[in-house]
Amino acid sequence: MLTRRRMLQAAGAGFGALGLAGAFNDAGLLAAGSTRTFDVAPRAKRVIFLFMNGAPSHVDTFDPKPMLAQHAGEQPSGDLYRKTKGSGYMPSPFQFAPHGESGVVMSELFPHLARHADDLCVIRSMHTDVPNHEPGLILMHSGHQQPTRPSLGSWCSYGLGSENKNLPAFVVLCPGLPVVGPQLWSNAFLPGEHQGMSVDTNDTQVDKLVTNLTHPRWTSSEQQRQRELLSKLNDLHRQERPHEAALDAQIGALELAFRMQVEASDAFDISREPRHVQELYGDTVFSRSCLLARRLVERGVRFVQVYYISKKDKQPWDTHADNDNRHRTLCADSDRATAALLADLKSRGLLDDTLVIWGGEFGRTPYSQEDKEKKNSKPGRDHHHTGFTTLLAGGGVKGGLMYGATDEFGMNAIENRVHVHDLHATVLHLLGLDHERLT
Repeated sequence: MLTRRRMLQAAGAGFGALGLAGAFNDAGLLAAGSTRTFDVAPRAKRVIFLFMNGAPSHVDTFDPKPMLAQHAGEQPSGDLYRKTKGSGYMPSPFQFAPHGESGVVMSELFPHLARHADDLCVIRSMHTDVPNHEPGLILMHSGHQQPTRPSLGSWCSYGLGSENKNLPAFVVLCPGLPVVGPQLWSNAFLPGEHQGMSVDTNDTQVDKLVTNLTHPRWTSSEQQRQRELLSKLNDLHRQERPHEAALDAQIGALELAFRMQVEASDAFDISREPRHVQELYGDTVFSRSCLLARRLVERGVRFVQVYYISKKDKQPWDTHADNDNRHRTLCADSDRATAALLADLKSRGLLDDTLVIWGGEFGRTPYSQEDKEKKNSKPGRDHHHTGFTTLLAGGGVKGGLMYGATDEFGMNAIENRVHVHDLHATVLHLLGLDHERLT
């Protein structure tokens, strides 16, 4: 029997044949603002992926393991991907409790998100192929360990088109270059217009987010005349070079840039938000990025990727040392901003058809790792790929659900196991794409 996972792997690790099954209409590639006939009834129209670079610890956030306390200090047995050099099993210092009418259990590190427990689907049985950042990141973003396939956001742009012809379908909010870099939002072999538009959110002044929105000399009508002239020249150039994808992509990018001058000035300007909304999110780089993500999806952007990262730290959640204190700081920021995003989307009637994803490339070990001084005064947790947690909310997802389970130590996903490919298939399904018809 062909399982869903094996089918996805055969189909290009999740997205390989999407272009062969409905990504084109009679006229060719879906254009901005166009619609398509869906494979299944879509529940979501758009996606916001909140990516925690470096991988949060599942046993400190959403997957409590009391057995770690009972066996604290014991070395894990079995065949480990990496030999432990720490003091053995390390219990979480954080308290866990059920929340909402559904009783979704989460750590004390998420007091704001706890108020949205009944909106959350907590997938506790995620697993991936390797516990190394580079291949793990590429796999989580594209379904393949090698940098040869389009990213999930690019596929969504390609297959579904844009709801706003004046804004990109796929926007990446990234206040620093992550490990691997632009490959994480690459279009690969898809047309160039489906690559994610990367925006540095360190400074959220609109003229810093999107440069050259205002021409220093020409009026709008003068720019329109210039664009018409360039369009005629480009048509002549294209006639001599038919089927040259790079040229078409460049022309399309320039035309989109012109149309964005008015639309982007509004969409990317979070200063236009009421004070109480800005205060709801908070005043950090990540919180401002979450607010910007809401403004973008509200205006028709199909897929927004929000990275928790900084220019100084490409992998802030990579807590090889001082795991406990670092998680306190990281979760406090992520908790408030994520909860604010869910509340804001819900208040505007957008959460029902906006899928929000929260997670990293894998998890962290239930056992400790020595710090740099080879001591255990501030132990960390190493990379862990055989069991971790990802959150879903909105977009037709069943809320108030804890799906799947890891074993009693949090080592391995054992119940209703969810591979990265399964997660991608779920996202496609919610957007109206039946992955079983992609072969």
